[in-house]
Amino acid sequence: MYERKQENIHGFCVTKESGYGKIAFALKQKMFMTWRMKDMFIIAGLGNPDRQYEGTRHNVGFDVIDRIAEKYNISVDVKKHRALLGKGVIEGQKVILAKPQTYMNLSGESIRSLVDYYKIDGEHELLVIYDDINLGVGQLRIREKGSAGGHNGIKNIIAHLGTQVFPRIRVGVGEKPSRYDLADYVLGHFSKAEKELMEEGYDHAVDAAGMILSGRIGDAMSEYNRKKKETRP
Repeated sequence: MYERKQENIHGFCVTKESGYGKIAFALKQKMFMTWRMKDMFIIAGLGNPDRQYEGTRHNVGFDVIDRIAEKYNISVDVKKHRALLGKGVIEGQKVILAKPQTYMNLSGESIRSLVDYYKIDGEHELLVIYDDINLGVGQLRIREKGSAGGHNGIKNIIAHLGTQVFPRIRVGVGEKPSRYDLADYVLGHFSKAEKELMEEGYDHAVDAAGMILSGRIGDAMSEYNRKKKETRP
């Protein structure tokens, strides 16, 4: 016996056996192939795809996407454009959630493919979420444009898009201690105390993304760009 499940696919409630998801999966794939429409918004969180990188500082972009997906009941499970994708509606806005699977330093390859395929205006309909070692743990910095600031994933996106004008949410992971190698630090895991600060940061990033989608990026900057007092473990 198989447990019967229902899934809402493209406006229809499809009943499937839990052991047979091929029809539902095929419908999802077809839906992503045809879902090119106006007023689309792409939210991309940056990170590295392998399990060994889960929960690391460099993967906070993925973690924010997971929390957005959970809040708005969006499944991020379709593999296209070298990314894991999920579609849904947030604050009345049709969105694609994306987690590029190219590894961090080649994120621009996936982002450019998505921008071209869905024919979006990258300067106004793309939001990129990523880690920042220049911000305190869990702090946010929201910008409408800007340089890469030494972040290789953003540097690659700018190179592929040919512009540095696109909204972004930088999520602070704390400054690298002097004794640490940079790669070891960003690929390392948070301490217990840092995790508590990051949980608040993730919640704020999710809220900020919703504000940006509703056209209130100025309000989001006013609310979350304020520096908060950080307790460092």
